[in-house]
Amino acid sequence: MSADKNKVLASQILEKLGGKENIGTFTHCMTRLRVMPRNQQLVDMQGLKQIDGVIGVVENETLQIILGPGTVNKVSAEFASLVGSGTEIDLKERAKQTKSALAEKNATPFKRLLRRISSIFIPLIPALVASGLISGISKGVVQAGWLPADSLVASVLNVIGSGLFAYLGILVGTNAAKEFGGSPALGALAGILIISPDVAKITLFGESLLPGRGGLIGVLIAAIFMAYVEQRIRRFVPAALDIIVTPTLTLLITGIFTYLIFMPIGGWISTAITSGLLAILHFGGVVAGFVLGATFLPLVVTGLHQGLTPIHLELINSIGNDPLLPILAMGGAGQVGAAFAIYMKTKKKGLKRAVGGALPAGMLGIGEPLIFGVTLPLGRPFLTACLGAGVGGAFQAAFNVATVAVGVSGLPLTFLVLTHQILLYLLGLLVAYAAGFVFTYFFGFKDEMASEFQ
Repeated sequence: MSADKNKVLASQILEKLGGKENIGTFTHCMTRLRVMPRNQQLVDMQGLKQIDGVIGVVENETLQIILGPGTVNKVSAEFASLVGSGTEIDLKERAKQTKSALAEKNATPFKRLLRRISSIFIPLIPALVASGLISGISKGVVQAGWLPADSLVASVLNVIGSGLFAYLGILVGTNAAKEFGGSPALGALAGILIISPDVAKITLFGESLLPGRGGLIGVLIAAIFMAYVEQRIRRFVPAALDIIVTPTLTLLITGIFTYLIFMPIGGWISTAITSGLLAILHFGGVVAGFVLGATFLPLVVTGLHQGLTPIHLELINSIGNDPLLPILAMGGAGQVGAAFAIYMKTKKKGLKRAVGGALPAGMLGIGEPLIFGVTLPLGRPFLTACLGAGVGGAFQAAFNVATVAVGVSGLPLTFLVLTHQILLYLLGLLVAYAAGFVFTYFFGFKDEMASEFQ
């Protein structure tokens, strides 16, 4: 898409959102422009969905406008220039808007929590993907015997790929503080409190503390608590002393609570989550794999799937690999199979173009274009795609396929799978493709469903 087309698309989106005066906050992730309008009544939702270039719109606490990978970055940049300042989310404005959105039909406390967790991890996705791929490739070439583990190339790749994961707690703490109204630098300190090697020098109740105990769960708890404490202290501190007194007391109080309470609690929660998931996969086997694979696409539709990122990271931190990610990755694979079936069966040129344009991204692990542009609008193909995903998930669970890092699903995830399981993962991917194709071709699609396509 040319620069002019990106600007036109951004301008059309802004117009349907009620103009720049109606834009409270906005940001973007890998595929979506996320906007918080000041007045929802001024948004032309139907017109927004009909803009050429808008794949779909998800209505949550923020409007999530699906533009697709690559395109979203360019259109967001044009959108930012049209709106002016505000590319960073204003937390006070978001808090105000979030409070007014509590009466939304689906705004349960659990969903709101997942959305906020998603907002913490979404900005980290590019770094997670890049580090994960480099780390996966590094481990793969060493395990395959192509490079000695102590070679210069392997050492450099390992340092480049693993650096993020060593200090991830600092970035998570920073984003958590932003999301909950605290100072980002203090949020970073919440991460440092937990991952610092000097923690091992502290002995409490007869035992030395373990650096990193509580993992990202502990960091989230500490950073959110720190934001809360900072806000409360600032209410009572004179403005002239704020820069000295508020951060000092905030850090001191949070540090004490972290070592006495948050690290143990975070550790227990992390252990419970990882042990529980492993038990489900162990005892549930293929049934658990089918259910988890089949239910992942609906989670993507709501945008809540990013809330699972800390769980993936905790699995890797606890047991060294992630058996959940390959199962959930089958959600996109089942949909790719469904899209192939629609492409083969339909006689509508418009639908063929839509599927053909979205399939490459789907195979590369970006499922939103297919979801919002093809299967979800058609209805039944979305359900048959979920069934195909379930079959693929059952296959991955049966063979205990796992990854060594977090990254994009689909074909790129191959680089992150344990080396001796790469062929199994690819075979499971083909199984999900085939199942999604068969379910959709024979039971999920008729051309009459595609009345909106020409």
